[in-house]
Amino acid sequence: MVHAQFDPTARRELAVAAVEAKIVKDVTWQQIADAAGFSVAYTTAAVLGQHALPEPAARAVAGLLGLDEDAVRLLRTIPTRGSIDGGIPTDPTIYRFHEMLQVYGTTLKALVHEEFGDGIISAINFKLDVKKVADPEGGERAVITLDGKYLPTKPF
Repeated sequence: MVHAQFDPTARRELAVAAVEAKIVKDVTWQQIADAAGFSVAYTTAAVLGQHALPEPAARAVAGLLGLDEDAVRLLRTIPTRGSIDGGIPTDPTIYRFHEMLQVYGTTLKALVHEEFGDGIISAINFKLDVKKVADPEGGERAVITLDGKYLPTKPF
């Protein structure tokens, strides 16, 4: 049976334990995703408390990380989503995404609406990918792909 959570505390505690186990076992997010059978972005989000995993995937992740049966149960529950408490994030990496939306949010809205019309981009029917590519000017660049289904606003 599928269950939903309304208090994120248990999932946050599990996320801490899972990351500690990941470090101790010296495994990558990709290795965890391979065990789960899902994308690295989806699996990472699930382990960090933002998605539920089906039972076989939850068992595979827990087995790889050496987590107990309670962890399997929690990994299967539908979480209370949204991981940034208290408004503006302070972690530098997360803050940069906040800053990008502060700067480009209205631009993205304008371009999406011009291209598609009134509506939203789903965060449920959604794919995320992160790639590291060489920068022709030296160093490396991050290519982040946000691929969400467009959902038009429907008058009623």
